[in-house]
Amino acid sequence: MTKTQNSKQYDLEERTLKFTKQVIKFVKHLPRTIANIEITKQLVRASGSVGANYIEANEALSKKDFVMRVKICRKEAKESRYWLKLTEVNSEDAEKQRQLLIQEATELMKIFGAILEKTK
Repeated sequence: MTKTQNSKQYDLEERTLKFTKQVIKFVKHLPRTIANIEITKQLVRASGSVGANYIEANEALSKKDFVMRVKICRKEAKESRYWLKLTEVNSEDAEKQRQLLIQEATELMKIFGAILEKTK
């Protein structure tokens, strides 16, 4: 792997970590309704799984393993977007933050989709 590819790899690791941290910060300020409590549990798990599986993909033992992990990353980003859309917000600031997170989840889905296309 070239130095440029390697730095991009770690940039995506950092980006997925940042996404998870932003999700955690976002859910701390949501109203504590029964629905939000359950939704945010799923949201935190899914958003964290994106980065964790990407790290695993970078340590894959085979191309098949790499592809499977990246597919999981894409799936978890999509699931994160779903849970974000279901959260109940109580302010304009929270809504803006939710939209930014939905956008980031969508971008991550597209990035992982592009990685999958390139590995074919």
